[in-house]
Formats: sequence, C-alpha cells, structure tokens
Amino acid sequence: MRARDAAELVRLPAALTAPGDSLAGAAAAGWPYGRRSWAAPAASVCLYLAGMALNDFADCDLDARERPERPIPSGRVDAFEALGLATALTGAGLGLAAVAGGRRALRVAVPLAGTVWAYDLWAQRTAAGPAFMAAARGLDVLLGAGGHASAAAVPALAMATHTAGVTTLSRGEVHGAPRAAALAAVAGTATAAGLATLGALRAARGPAAGGAAAAGRLRRLAGRARAAAPAGGGVVAAVVYARSVGRPQLAAVRAVGDARAARGATGAGVRGGIGLQAALAAGAGAPAVAAALSALGPLARLASRKVSPT
Repeated sequence: MRARDAAELVRLPAALTAPGDSLAGAAAAGWPYGRRSWAAPAASVCLYLAGMALNDFADCDLDARERPERPIPSGRVDAFEALGLATALTGAGLGLAAVAGGRRALRVAVPLAGTVWAYDLWAQRTAAGPAFMAAARGLDVLLGAGGHASAAAVPALAMATHTAGVTTLSRGEVHGAPRAAALAAVAGTATAAGLATLGALRAARGPAAGGAAAAGRLRRLAGRARAAAPAGGGVVAAVVYARSVGRPQLAAVRAVGDARAARGATGAGVRGGIGLQAALAAGAGAPAVAAALSALGPLARLASRKVSPT
C-alpha cells in the first residue's frame, strides 16, 4: 500500500478534526489526565483513522458502483489490507487511551471503538447511521473528560449534534440531498453553536458564584472579570463556526438535489467541526488550545485540496 493510497483510504485531512474532541472534553473537565493528556487526542486520531479505513472495507461493493476512483475499487488497496489497517489502528487507539487514563479512559474508549465498528459494518446503511456517528463523536469528547461526564456534557452534546447534521447531509454526496436533510444540517449547526455559547456563559458564571462565597463582592467582581474573556472568546468562536458551516449548508438547502452542493456543504461541515471544538475549548477557559485548534482549520482546507476528506 503506497503512502498516497493509504492517505486517501483514511481520508487523512479529516483526521485533523479528531484531536479537538478529547481536548474540548479535557478542558471542560479540568484536564483530568494531567501530563498524560496528550495521549487522549492521539487515541482519538487513531480511532478516527480506523473508522475511515473500515468504512471503505465495508463499502467496497457500493464504491465500485458509485465511487470507482476510491482506493479499494480502483485496485490500489486490497480490501483486507484496509481491514488489517483498521484493526491495527483500533488497537493503537485503545492502547493510547490506556496510557492516558487507564481503566477510566478505557471505560469510554472501548464503547467508542465499538460504536465506530458498528457504524461502519452495519448502521451507516440504516436510518440509525447519523445517531451512531453522533454517539461516536460525543463519546470521543467524553474520552478526554476522564470520567467527569457531567462536566463535559455540553461539549459532548454540541459535537454530537453537529455530527448528526453533517452525517445526514453527507448521504446526498452522490445523488444530491433532499431539502429535509439540508435543513437538518442547518438546524444541527445552529443548535451546536447555541450549546457552545451556553457552555461559555455557564463557565463564566461558575467562578462568580465561588468568589462570592469565599470573599465577598470584590472577589466576585474579580472572578467575573477573569471569566469574561474566555466567555467572550467562546461566543465569538461559536459565531465564526456557525457562519463557516451554515453558509454552505444553506446553499445546499437552495440547491435541492445538487450533489455538488451537498459535497461542498459536507466538506465544510467536516472541517468546521474544528471551529466548534475551538469554541468549546475557548469557552472552557483554554484559549491556547482554542488557538491551536483554530490553526488546524486552514491546514485542513489546504490538505483537502490534495486528498478528499469525505
């Protein structure tokens, strides 16, 4: 298997959308893995790439009819090579999760891997497909939370909602998307942006209440001032996300049945997940992480010109 063919098989540019899930969860939960926090996003990337390779293995017959240029139907990659790669990447992802948080992390990573395999081998061909994909993204956020599911509930729900909309629309990439699918994607983007905004505002109120109990009005005001910056950054990033993803989705609403419009909106949605992750991280008080994630967006767009992310 040549490197170029492997990159196309796993849709390598799309893997840039994976690390931000667990980073957003970790920021919301207060970085529960400490110095081992790096291993959670690495696990996310491995499990994401495994899902992409497994998807092409499962879809090789369909791709032979609809996308004969893909690596397996074109003969550049053997189907069982793809299956072996998916298996190896799944094992690597679970191993890295264990490095990050031991049993705590594996309690999420194992169901996450199971959801990925169930989606590719069965659910993607059914009406349950978007729900399974959304569940995988939500679990990926919780992977970074280290067992503090309640702390990361809002970012997990935001990523799941975004993913459900994008997955629903992606079903029209070949033959065009019906209006209902495009509208569902728009609604998912709006809801995810709203959840990111809500999370930022809730995080801003938290320090204020603690400050009041501890040291009175002066400390309360200082807590609000410190919280205002991440809250504002989170809100602004949520607006930027909604605009970058929502505009091509609205174009798909207007161009009902146009496969090209559906593909464009799907690609924007896949890459736009990075913007949502940045908004969630900013709202949780991790501006450096948010800035690093924001930098991945242009890189993903550039890489997408070489290898398709969808």
